[in-house]
Amino acid sequence: MKEANRDCGVLLHITSLPGPYGIGEIGKEAMSFIDKLHEMDQRFWQFLPTNYPALHNSPYDTNSAFAQNPLLLSMDSLIKDGLLSNQDLKKIPLFNHKKVEFEKLKKWKLPLLDKAVNNFLLNSDYEELDKFHQFCQKNDSWLESYALFMVIKEIQKNSNWSDWEIKYRKLDKVALKEISNTHELQIKYIKVLQFLFHKQWTHIREYAKAKNVQLIGDVPIYVSYNSADVWANQKLFRLDEDGKMKYQSGCPPDLWSDTGQAWGHPTYNWETHEQTKFTWWIDRIDNLMNYVDIIRIDHFNGFAKYWEVNASDSNGVNGKWLRGKGDQLLKIAFNKLDGLNLIAEDLGDAWKDAAVLRNKYSIPGMHILQFSFHDNNPFDNMENNMVAYTGTHDNDTLLGFYQTIDNKSYRFLQKALLGRDSTKQISDFNDEEINWRMIEYCLKSNASIVIVPMQDILCLGSNSRMNTPATVGDKNWTWRIDISKLTNDRILKMKMITKNAGRS
Repeated sequence: MKEANRDCGVLLHITSLPGPYGIGEIGKEAMSFIDKLHEMDQRFWQFLPTNYPALHNSPYDTNSAFAQNPLLLSMDSLIKDGLLSNQDLKKIPLFNHKKVEFEKLKKWKLPLLDKAVNNFLLNSDYEELDKFHQFCQKNDSWLESYALFMVIKEIQKNSNWSDWEIKYRKLDKVALKEISNTHELQIKYIKVLQFLFHKQWTHIREYAKAKNVQLIGDVPIYVSYNSADVWANQKLFRLDEDGKMKYQSGCPPDLWSDTGQAWGHPTYNWETHEQTKFTWWIDRIDNLMNYVDIIRIDHFNGFAKYWEVNASDSNGVNGKWLRGKGDQLLKIAFNKLDGLNLIAEDLGDAWKDAAVLRNKYSIPGMHILQFSFHDNNPFDNMENNMVAYTGTHDNDTLLGFYQTIDNKSYRFLQKALLGRDSTKQISDFNDEEINWRMIEYCLKSNASIVIVPMQDILCLGSNSRMNTPATVGDKNWTWRIDISKLTNDRILKMKMITKNAGRS
């Protein structure tokens, strides 16, 4: 029997799902994966932000904190709804099934999405068009400005919005009205794609609910500078009169970096947010609640205090700590948003400050198994109100971690997995057995929820990691699952250790 408040789930980004169309989609492959989770007795499916990526195809660098990624739309669902035909998909490029080839994908898929939108506008009945108009009205606070941003961005040759003509940069009402009139169809196309995403996702969420699987989404605390959010809400960010960043996000020097880091996001003008009763933040969280059951806030620490760096700096050495307005924001959020459930990514500096905030609002924090062996901070005494991960999208896989472990961490791992008095050594076991033992150790922790990346369940090595921080290249964000590797034996193994850990 499952102990109270003990659950577990799997981390796998949508783009990593299998399928013939070059990228994971929110159609039958997503539902099939939910079936697999159900078979393994997993209660949660966590994924990365589903917003529309801008630079380097990173889900953490997006055109909008609200708009969803149309590349995730299910082609099969579009055919089922009569928006595309089987003939349209007769010539599918030979996509790599092990990684997303983003540029190749966009060249093939975006024209087909345009065709689907055109068919929607031409052939939809009154009821469907009415649903579309209702969607636009409900989301007007961000949808109109997002569509305008994407259109003007194209007109201005994809330059940063702060380099646009002044009438566009300053959101001149006459100029924006002119864009709305002269590019009405293009703006409508952008809105229809968002509507279709919402429609398809509704089916996914209903299916997950029927299978007793909850969805965990991700909110990066910061947003991209070159985004519709910053352009349309310039007073909410620390910018100069020309819209240029005065300050940027980052972190101070630490064990991982002697010079700290400069992340390149604009920092918030928290005083203005407070004056507006955090309306933008409340809308952002409320928007994601339409798609997921639990929200993980990336770099939650920044709500308590954050490291601010001059915009011109290339590292974090000369930054400074400033207080956030997380307490005031969370108070309003929990009062206004019924059913709000959060997870705080509280790793790194300022975690003690963040803990005060977490405890006040009973928000679970995070522990990473791999870090516990580096720091000799085993999971044995972990508090209950935590979410434990074998690793995240930024970590190596468990197997990759084990194969490159240093001697000090190896000794901590030995003690954790086999105990002090064991006559055996972890070297007596093969890599896959150690991989499973680490997963089982995590599942047996006190954490109320444990999340395991799919790569760890498949016992994959470093070449299957999702992202290597501070690097740019086609190895990041591109990994896709070979679903044939998720054999019945692995499903039964995960189900068994889940049950043994009292989590099923």
